[in-house]
Amino acid sequence: MRTWFEPHEAEEFEAAKDLLVRRCLVWAAERGMAAEPPVLGAALDFRHRSVDGRLAYWDEAQVRRFLLEWIPRHATARRKPPGTAPNAVPNTVPNTAPDSLLTLLRYIAAKGLRDPRGATLAELEQAVKDAAASAPAELDRSELDRAALDRAELDRVAEARFARPHLDGQRAFPQPPLALPPARELAEAAARSDVVRRLATLADWVGTEGKPLTEAGHLRLADARQLAELLGTGERDPEARGAADLPDVGLLLAWAKHARIVRASKGRLLRVAKAAPLLHDPEKLWSRAFEAYFELGRDIPASSSLLWSVFDELMPDVLYSMYGMASPMPTARLEETVWLVYQDHVPSGRVPEETWRDRLARELTRAFEVLAELGAVELSHGVADALYSSDLAGDLVGDLVGDLVGDLAGELPDDDLTAGATPALPAEARARLLRRLAEPGLLVRLTPLGARAARERMLAEGRDAPLIGELADASPAELLGVLVEHYPTDAAARELDGWLAAHGGDPGPLLDAVRACSFRTRAAAMLSLLTRIHPGVRSMLPGLRTDPVLGPIVLMELADGGDPGHGHLGADENLLVTTEGVLGLLELAGPEKVLEQLRAMAGPSALALVEAMAASGHPAQESMEELRRLVLDTMRARSHPLRFVPGPRPGARGRTGGRRRRR
Repeated sequence: MRTWFEPHEAEEFEAAKDLLVRRCLVWAAERGMAAEPPVLGAALDFRHRSVDGRLAYWDEAQVRRFLLEWIPRHATARRKPPGTAPNAVPNTVPNTAPDSLLTLLRYIAAKGLRDPRGATLAELEQAVKDAAASAPAELDRSELDRAALDRAELDRVAEARFARPHLDGQRAFPQPPLALPPARELAEAAARSDVVRRLATLADWVGTEGKPLTEAGHLRLADARQLAELLGTGERDPEARGAADLPDVGLLLAWAKHARIVRASKGRLLRVAKAAPLLHDPEKLWSRAFEAYFELGRDIPASSSLLWSVFDELMPDVLYSMYGMASPMPTARLEETVWLVYQDHVPSGRVPEETWRDRLARELTRAFEVLAELGAVELSHGVADALYSSDLAGDLVGDLVGDLVGDLAGELPDDDLTAGATPALPAEARARLLRRLAEPGLLVRLTPLGARAARERMLAEGRDAPLIGELADASPAELLGVLVEHYPTDAAARELDGWLAAHGGDPGPLLDAVRACSFRTRAAAMLSLLTRIHPGVRSMLPGLRTDPVLGPIVLMELADGGDPGHGHLGADENLLVTTEGVLGLLELAGPEKVLEQLRAMAGPSALALVEAMAASGHPAQESMEELRRLVLDTMRARSHPLRFVPGPRPGARGRTGGRRRRR
């Protein structure tokens, strides 16, 4: 049972949602907890249609957003209670949402599904309580917004949105797990940054009294030259007529202002008093400078820059595209992608496209040079790794013809575009890139400091960016769940080694977590991962085939792994393996699909087969109960249609036979 799905995996997600909702309802009923199916489903829709798509990852901000934004926006108008004013908009779903969400969060935690990188259950419970307390005011505001709408139209739109909500945000590409150096090494790297040193020097130079500014807001030329000498920018132009002719000094001043280290006030450049602690902490000063970098679009190149209007949105995406790459990325590849995004904004005129592309490339290179001075990226020169050209070849001739046809036919309709997808490079650009990548060129890669800062930005945006070592305190079930769904094999092995080192090295608790998992497909995936990345568990596998709980999935794993002894199964083991497969299908596809498959597989003997499964002694009690209730009972009902007993028809008078009695 997965808790993460690609946006296009609609059927798979809906099956998982149905499974979680129906099991949560049973679990809640046994404990007397509130649980409305529409709210449970809406909460899962909310997480699936988010930037990261993780159903089991929740934090305080997401709780508030779901209860105070998503529910009021998508909730279906229900039948109004007697006595309600005709124009009143009922909000029964919002009123019950906090308790239902709380039940879902508790169920996710109890079943070991919670993503441990989110908030703890206690934190989430408090977040629900806080959001519920502020909900009336939020809902009152939403009622005012609704009042101007036609009520019938409101009900129709609300119902459509609640039943088929669109993606709440574009799904971000999942990032690979990242390993970072020790914190001490990162702090030392921050202290070596040229920009950090220069910002601290600038603040000291400004001092407590400040420096005078011209009417245009610039430093006086003499002061600017003195500052250039202190900073070591090498700007000694004797023909400079003002501070504006010393662009490196101007860039650093702009950077310091955006970082809130200095400010201009009443004709003077002043040091910001609250920034004083930063000047004694190079690591925090580096982080402040990194965030301020994205506000420098007008300051890095000339004021007529092509990039400045999109700089703050473009450059984070550029850095994210380099994140986790094993080898330096050719800037030529980034230039083509940026050009693809930007070309619609190029002014029309007689300037050739090649000129615009060259200008854009120079500005992008300058942006990287500034980042290199900060210490966020490393620049080098050489031939790019083959990885960066492996997807470019294809049928370029055919693609060129296709591009021409596309130009003549016009643009594709929006429905043909996947939300959040990056447009593919045209064939002409791919051919140009192949030529450029075959020759030495500028290469760029994130430094550990840059990677950490990019990761922190992605996390703040709600994206998933795993970090090797961050699961050291997770429970065994939560650890295995995250590794199965979000880590490639090599990274999962490293994370598992770290977890075992922190927990005594015993894999026993991990196997216990597999035993306790009530979702068969999830338990099977967890065991399969353990056998791939832990030699000790792999060697234990043959001896676990008789384990009273693990036995069925062990047999399945041995079969999938081609174990030579697997062919010698007894009748009972064969039945357990068959049952295990049917239980997995029930989770993945639902009862109707199971019924269809059983009829195709066993024909008239399908009922007898399921009855044998129900009596097989399979240890998964919750799954077996669903098999009996959703599959076996349905098959029995369909195999014994209602038969009418001979007798009078309903409403008939007298007896059906014999002489009619006289009155």
